[in-house]
Amino acid sequence: MPAPLPLFAPDALRALEARGTARLDGDAFALMARAGQAAWRCVLKHWPQAQRILVACGPGNNGGDGYVLARHAREAGREVHVLRVAEPASPLAQRACAEYRAAGGAIADALGEADLIVDALFGIGLSRAPDAATATLIEAVNAHCAPVLALDVPSGIDAATGSAPGAAVQADCTLQFLARHRGLRTGVALDHCGELELATLDLPADVFEGLAPAALGYRTDALAGFFPLRPRDTHKGRNGHVLCIGGEAGSGGAILLAAQAALRSGAGLVSVATRTQHVPALLARCPEAMAHAVEEVAQLDALLARADVVAIGPGLGQGAWGRALFERVLACDKPRVFDAEALSLLAAAGAKLRPVDVVTPHSGEAARLLGTTAAEVQRDRFAAAAALQARLGCAVVLKGAGTLVQRFQAPPAVICAGNPGMATGGMGDLLTGVVAALRGQGMAAGDAAVAGTLLHAAAGDAAAREDGERGLLPSDLLPWLRRLANPMRR
Repeated sequence: MPAPLPLFAPDALRALEARGTARLDGDAFALMARAGQAAWRCVLKHWPQAQRILVACGPGNNGGDGYVLARHAREAGREVHVLRVAEPASPLAQRACAEYRAAGGAIADALGEADLIVDALFGIGLSRAPDAATATLIEAVNAHCAPVLALDVPSGIDAATGSAPGAAVQADCTLQFLARHRGLRTGVALDHCGELELATLDLPADVFEGLAPAALGYRTDALAGFFPLRPRDTHKGRNGHVLCIGGEAGSGGAILLAAQAALRSGAGLVSVATRTQHVPALLARCPEAMAHAVEEVAQLDALLARADVVAIGPGLGQGAWGRALFERVLACDKPRVFDAEALSLLAAAGAKLRPVDVVTPHSGEAARLLGTTAAEVQRDRFAAAAALQARLGCAVVLKGAGTLVQRFQAPPAVICAGNPGMATGGMGDLLTGVVAALRGQGMAAGDAAVAGTLLHAAAGDAAAREDGERGLLPSDLLPWLRRLANPMRR
């Protein structure tokens, strides 16, 4: 089965650079030469007809990679100009620049016409906003009609967090060197990287041994590892009884979506505790669910006793009814999945959860749980997910572009699937039902959080491929949940 992608933080990349240099008899420039040559091969792969190439070089080693590429392009007969924001400062960049100039390379003083722009301004070390002059150049690059290749990291993006403290290059392709950067798989970075490629610079495999990844990236092809064939003699009692709680007056659709998702993700039984007024519509839309009118908290006890896992939050509200049900669930001993209004109630309660539980906040809900702002959460999503896991003591799904799953004593998982069409009301309710269903089928909390979030995102991608992202509805994902949860039977 395909393994998750190891993703690394900048400190690990620096360690790899040191190991690679040592393998090349201490010749750091030889490693830079390989990077520049790999970048030139990437140009030939994607833009073989590009005749006018402009390379924007910074003062550090990322700029040095750009100078090497520029020299290769010139030697291949292309019209090449280097535009730089400062003189090369590192010894390696100085040598690369000197070799480019010795080959007759030109230095430009303005961004002109080009068939391709190469971004070699900043590498993995930048974690601050670019200065005013560089920001102006970045904005000009973004406004240019030529495609953009970023070397290692789109300049302005923090390779550790995926945030953009200021202006950032919007690349059509980003060629990472040595190993994949965790920050390029989540948050704002996803709008700046374009297609992600990797050049390991022909280093032997043992150079990478013993280097712990900072995160693990899960793509759709990893689903098969989570969904083996069921035994032929299985029955509904073995596949979990999920109790979905929510649906205050006017919000019955939310809990219906959660219930449908749980069923389509393989739950053996699904019960729903909701307001009386929603029961007829719920049974009409989903007769497979056992709908129960619950107006008093005492009516919940029998349902909780029969359930294997509880999903609470979709359409719950924060009124007296929702608070009473939430407090009862908070006191129960069943594995739980908390979402939506249940997260706001959890933030107000300040309660600690258990390792068997899962929470699925978006950045705003995460901010309330952490007592901070959504902007702070987005500034470092990895840190926010880790802080939530430490504070709550359960598995955490931090939703958003490049959803993160933080498990106990494990690297964060980055979900490398999903699309902007999923930014629609009700998608989170669907995810709640999926994760709860997988918990009910015996997956540990962390595994259910990863597999459920990946299944949900992959279903969104599959549905979007049919008719596009805009106008995508949560119910469009339901058939795909079933199909993708059965990869071994397709």
